Amino acid sequence: MRTKWMQRAFLVIGLAALASLAAHAQADVAASLYGAFSGTTTGNNITQSPSNAAGGLLEVRHIAHPWFGYEGTYAFNRANQTYRFTIPPLCPAGTGPCGLQAVSANAHEVTGDWVASLKISNLRPFALAGGGILLDVPSSGQSSTSTTTKPVFVYGAGLDWGLLPHIGVRLQYRGNLYKAPDLTNLFTSSNAFTHTAEPMIGVYFRL
Repeated sequence: MRTKWMQRAFLVIGLAALASLAAHAQADVAASLYGAFSGTTTGNNITQSPSNAAGGLLEVRHIAHPWFGYEGTYAFNRANQTYRFTIPPLCPAGTGPCGLQAVSANAHEVTGDWVASLKISNLRPFALAGGGILLDVPSSGQSSTSTTTKPVFVYGAGLDWGLLPHIGVRLQYRGNLYKAPDLTNLFTSSNAFTHTAEPMIGVYFRL
């Protein structure tokens, strides 16, 4: 119950932040699909391996100056993790994997970012940097798991391609840097920084 309440509260906060930004004139509202590709981390005698996944991003961007602006984002993707002892313990033959636990989870991310951009005809290349909160929530029905919340640093770059006066395509790459989530109570986390690469494509609507 507590996990569901935290998940809903996190989503409401993220959507409220996006709605607040959307109230500004000349805001871009965008939706994108992306692939999340995360690296394996090792530490505390634990090797932590996240699975690759697909996800979705909602963002509201406001260019307050010809070159500079800001945005708010909410992202969601699957974030399954596998925990394994780096030095496996001795296990009886024929008992299967030992010192291994897989956790199925969802990742929710809310960020606020600064954006630098330059308009060239119907193209607008941009770069961004910011930070926020990453909430990893284990799927229901799993024992010995818990939700984790981590700060996340975000950077990226991309290109807006205007097709119509108010509609265009947004191509971008975003990178997330954060501490590996400790979702299981049976293992310690690797406690190492990890990186998720997110190439994405989407559409934007200019208000």
